This record gives sequence, structure tokens and C-alpha cells, in this order.
Amino acid sequence: MNKLALAHDLEAAAEQYLERIGHADEFGAVDLALNLLDDGVPAETLLLDLIAPAQRRVGELWAANRWSVAREHGATAVSDRVVAAIASRVRSEPVLGRVVVACTDGEYHALSTRLLAEVLRLRGWRVDFLGASVPGTHLITHLHQKGPDAVALSCTLPTRLPRAHATLTACQAVGVPVLAGGPGFGSDGRLARLLGADGWAPSADAAADHLQAGGLPSSPASMDAMAHLADEEYTQLVRRRPAILTGAMDALADAYPPMALYDERQMESTAEDMAHVADFLAAALYVDDVAVFTDFVTWTCGVLQARGVPPEALVRGLRVFRDQLREFPRARRLLAEGIRSAHAAETDDADWENER
Repeated sequence: MNKLALAHDLEAAAEQYLERIGHADEFGAVDLALNLLDDGVPAETLLLDLIAPAQRRVGELWAANRWSVAREHGATAVSDRVVAAIASRVRSEPVLGRVVVACTDGEYHALSTRLLAEVLRLRGWRVDFLGASVPGTHLITHLHQKGPDAVALSCTLPTRLPRAHATLTACQAVGVPVLAGGPGFGSDGRLARLLGADGWAPSADAAADHLQAGGLPSSPASMDAMAHLADEEYTQLVRRRPAILTGAMDALADAYPPMALYDERQMESTAEDMAHVADFLAAALYVDDVAVFTDFVTWTCGVLQARGVPPEALVRGLRVFRDQLREFPRARRLLAEGIRSAHAAETDDADWENER
């Protein structure tokens, strides 16, 4: 199949595939993918150019409030089954080394990691795919038992970076290099480098290319790179998180009297949002990276606006945290930047509304 015909077939199939997974039509989605495979579309192309883009679109549809959480989860479950169907149809004899593929502890976004595992298998690697949220101690036990050439460690959310750091450090301590991947490490891989990963790749095919090109040079994090942790702001924020959240919710209720009229669901949603703010703030403190926090604030504003909630609601929460954390100068600077980002999102939304 020539490239032009292949691109046309995939473009035509993409909408059908999204529709089928959106209706949790497992058999229809599997049939579509396997028919393309039978027509000569390479398995790796199906994984990376059909399933992966569809999954990104699923996330966008949820964020835009066009799909429910249930529909998003259903679509993801179907795509996971499609990946399994392709993997069972196309099997490559392992001729290279062994790679352990896993999500960091607490990370449950596993589909992209599964795609990487299957791409590596297609390229000739023997792969141990350990799935979502692998505790660090159990991963190290597995490394001792299997003696792999490398670990491919995925982190989707920056809030998991402290655990990812502990895991990759432990892997390196037993002599196994770590290739990091996933948006949690930054779109440019800067946080993977900061934490001392031996390599970073932005996509599954890039990760496979990286491993195939040769070994991973050891590059442990320098003490200077994490010197900011000496102020103990991260440690104290995590340790005092329950009390900080309770105080923030009480202060928010005092500052915003209409909260007294919230029903149970609204109160739970507000508490969840405040917890997310605390967790992303902690992650930004850990890596001393303002973009970790401001990117979260900008994304959250978009999600809230899609649900009819103005950014000012988030700004109120950020101000409450800023007032609560008077002994945390670095956190207060991050919160100030977050407030600016939320105001910018509010301005952008107003401009868009005026143009409609």
C-alpha cells in the first residue's frame, strides 16, 4: 500500500473508529482495526496513527464537556481491547534485549504505556509490561528477578513526579537505566533530565528508536539540581496537606458566602478541585518549575469554562491558598503566577465570547 493510499484509509477510518469507541462498540472497533491490518496497514501504524490520536481526542472531548467520564472510560477500555487484538494477530520473535515497561506508582493512565510495550514487541524486544501504578519496591524486585536491559517508565501527571523520581533512582541503583516518557516529564523532557533519567522520548516510536540506537548513558540527577528542596516547603506542604485543605475550605466558605447554598455534590467537587490545586502546587515545588503549576491552572480554567464555571472560581481558591501559606514564599510565588494565568484565561474567554 502506497503512502497516499495509506493516509487516505487512515483518515477515513479515524472518524469511524472514534465513533465506535465512543459508543463502547468493542466488536466494531476491533473489526475495523483488524480489517485495516488485513488490508496491509502495518500494526505499528495502527497503534500510533489510529489508536493513539483517537485516545488524545477522547481526552479533548471530555475536557470540552462533550463526553462524560463514563463515556471516556468506556472508549479507553475498548481501545485497550483493540490493542490486545492487534497484538494477538501480529507476533514478532524477540531478537533484542528485555525491556520492562511500567507506569510510575500512582499513575493509572496506562493505555499510552501499553502502546509503547506493543511497539517495542513489534520491533523485536522482549517486553515485560507491568501496567498501571507499579509500586517502586515491587518493580525493583522484578528487576532483580528478570535482569532487563532497561526500564521504560511512564508518568502522565506531574503530581506523580516525586514517586517517579524515587523509582528511577532505585532502578539506577541496581544498575538498570531508565527511559522516561509521558507528559508528566514535560513536553520537552526537561523534568526527566532534572530528575536524572538516562533518556527521554516524546512518543512510543521515538522511545523505540532511542532504545534501538544503543545503550542509555547514565545521567543521575545532581544534588545541585534538587537543592531547592532544602527549604522543606515541599515536605511541609505534603505533611500538612489535610490541615491545609481543611483550612482552605473553611476560608473559602468565609470569603464566598454563596458556598453555604452548595449541595453535597457541589461541595465534593469544590473539595476535589482544591485538592488538585494542592497536589499540583506540591509537584511544582518538588521540581521548582512554575510551568507545572501554571499549565495546570490554564488547563483547569478551560475545563471549568466548558462546564459554565468562570475562572474567577479558581482564582478564589488560589487566593485562599496564598493567604494560608504565609510561611511558604516559594509556594506563594507559584500561586501568584497561577492567579495571573487564571486571569489571562478569563480574558481570553471574554474575548472569545465577544467575537461569537
